[in-house]
Amino acid sequence: MNIFDTIPIAIRALAANKMRSMLTMLGIVIGVGAVIALMAAGQGAQKGITDQIRGLGSNLLFIRPGKPEDNPTNSPVGGTVLTLVLADAEAINNPDRYPYIESVASQVFFDATLTAGGESLTASSVTGVTPDYQYTRNHYVESGRFINEDDITRKGLVAVVGANVAEQLFGDVDPIGRTVRLTVGAFRVYFSFSFLVVGVMERKGATATGDEDDLMLIPLPTMQARIPYIRNPKGQSNVHQITIKVTDPDKFGQAKEELSALLRERHGVAKDDFTIRSQEDLVSTVNAVSQTLTVLLGSIAGISLIVGGIGIMNIMLVSVTERTREIGIRKALGARRVDILWQFIVEALVVTMLGGLIGVGGGVLAAKLANGQHLFGRDLYTAVTPFSIIVAFTVSAAIGLFFGIYPAFRASRLNPIEALRHE
Repeated sequence: MNIFDTIPIAIRALAANKMRSMLTMLGIVIGVGAVIALMAAGQGAQKGITDQIRGLGSNLLFIRPGKPEDNPTNSPVGGTVLTLVLADAEAINNPDRYPYIESVASQVFFDATLTAGGESLTASSVTGVTPDYQYTRNHYVESGRFINEDDITRKGLVAVVGANVAEQLFGDVDPIGRTVRLTVGAFRVYFSFSFLVVGVMERKGATATGDEDDLMLIPLPTMQARIPYIRNPKGQSNVHQITIKVTDPDKFGQAKEELSALLRERHGVAKDDFTIRSQEDLVSTVNAVSQTLTVLLGSIAGISLIVGGIGIMNIMLVSVTERTREIGIRKALGARRVDILWQFIVEALVVTMLGGLIGVGGGVLAAKLANGQHLFGRDLYTAVTPFSIIVAFTVSAAIGLFFGIYPAFRASRLNPIEALRHE
């Protein structure tokens, strides 16, 4: 008897106890489904964050204040020590010296309360920018105009708002030409200014630095002139980030080296008091963290597979005990130990592989249903990959083989005479 002859026998044995077989494979179904669903959640989160980083624009370098070891990747304002000033960005924006730089945009971030027409938004994100911002970040106005050089020169009280801010403050009313009052302060010292809305940005959605539709953009010199918190003791205007658009990603290495030398010279330091990262650096960091998270989630879900395997072994041992007389008859009729061994191993494999197939279908369905759902205040994205399906199914089959060996070996070792006496 070869291994293929044992498959129909195994299927008939399982069909004879349908309820027990279903309960046996339930642990495998849940385990495989959980592995696929959780790995899909981890991979979806990785893809979502990667898309957000790439959504910032293309071929970008980000310079942030603070030493690299003190500058977390996910911080929008860099380190706690502000070491960058507007003059640094002006020195970088030198096409003759750095021909590979297309544009340079300085930004300052802070939270403020926005009020208009009886509506108010607290802790809103306000960013001081220059005219190059929309080109550098590939984010343009949809209606009205963007901040221009005249606004920069005269430190104009004008603002461009994101689509969500326009909707929440003005509803269906066109915000162009209307006024938004901005209030910012700390330690019981507050500053309040009225800004004329001159433009509304196109919808862009969430990026790695936040939701671009929730921003209010104002001229950077206006912010620096009216809010003293962003000036250092020397009276220089701090910036939280300098974003640089490079002509070619192949120039990232050269740009980092030359701009680092420039900033060290300007700051009079031997070691970097700033951090330069590219989009690819951010993507690599996020991918490494996300992959670790995905493996952790898959491992946690894999525990249920082991529990399911233990359940299979227990049921198979019960099956061996119940079918002892059958085993004795088969041995008396000439069945070899290897035939009995394969019979029970195949039964375990059939249970786990069938359970694995059902679990794959359930896991993929769960991942598809969860994709795009709004949970815990944020959108959930999932991504099912062939790799996760292959891993989950292969592991389920391996568990069936591993936990089926001992019961099968025990069945094959039964003495045929003792087995025939068994009642």
